[in-house]
Amino acid sequence: MPVAYETLKERLRSEPRRWLVTGAAGFIGSALVETLLYLDQVVVGLDNLSTGHRANLEDVKRLVGNERWRSFDFVEGDIRDPEDCRRACDGADYVLHHAALGSVPRSIEDPVATNDSNVTGFLNTLVAARDAGVSRFVYAASSSTYGDHPGLPKVEDSIGRPLSPYAVTKYVNELYADVFARSYGMETVGLRYFNVFGRRQDPEGAYAAVIPRWFAALLRGEPCTINGDGETSRDFCYVGNAVQANLLAALTTDEAAVNQVYNVAYGERTTLNELFALVRDQVSKDRPEAADAEPVYRDFRPGDVRHSLADISKARDLLGYAPTHSVRDGLSEARVWYRDAMAP
Repeated sequence: MPVAYETLKERLRSEPRRWLVTGAAGFIGSALVETLLYLDQVVVGLDNLSTGHRANLEDVKRLVGNERWRSFDFVEGDIRDPEDCRRACDGADYVLHHAALGSVPRSIEDPVATNDSNVTGFLNTLVAARDAGVSRFVYAASSSTYGDHPGLPKVEDSIGRPLSPYAVTKYVNELYADVFARSYGMETVGLRYFNVFGRRQDPEGAYAAVIPRWFAALLRGEPCTINGDGETSRDFCYVGNAVQANLLAALTTDEAAVNQVYNVAYGERTTLNELFALVRDQVSKDRPEAADAEPVYRDFRPGDVRHSLADISKARDLLGYAPTHSVRDGLSEARVWYRDAMAP
């Protein structure tokens, strides 16, 4: 087990804090809420439910139990509204900012909406956190920031030109966080996520991520599509690893670790063809006929990079980050939830 993370959890149990999780009804946000409540923390969740779901929070309530759930307060609000941000930040010790409009294709189709949530909303939350005097502001950055930089693995201080409006917004987040650290003395940490997946990730809609979409399709006997030839590769990261990185970033006492950005991933590359085989293997445990399924290939998607792989040594060295779940481990752990949530 990761030593730094286990030590941190014991520390938290003995010293409860007040946390704001924005995007709390999303799949990463709800995983953070779940873990914090298990650690007996006081948690406020902010979400406008545009892409998150109340059902995710109901699932958390079922898992943590009524006693712990009493330590959670949900604010249905919008990060594009400064007053909602101010209200949610009031009294918070830490902010874990995950409210955003994701998806590269969505940003290409509607860059204004993406900018409103990811830049204006981010700035509103940052200002509210500054004014509330929070101890640290941890935010979801993105591997899309690497853009057209060809190097592998991706190292934090070497980025290219953005390939989508979404990537622009996430890079602007990093710039704002850095400026707020310099101008106002805020402590911020950005986490560049690489293709996070796991329980409660939405399989529906045009912008659904590939893993829940494939689980749903295979469980329902529907075809799975792959953009391109299937040799595109990603560093898929189970949500439990992302939760670990958030808590380590929020509570590190190493001054050198603050006001930084970190890659958050597993540190291995998986092609879409390999990923399809892994998902198919998991689904076939519950639906044996899925073992014969083959993917349908279609054109490459605009704005997508060909390969992505993270160098996670910076997070390991400065934060003590030690991912616990490989892609296979994460798919296995999430299988039952996918089955129960997505089967017809």
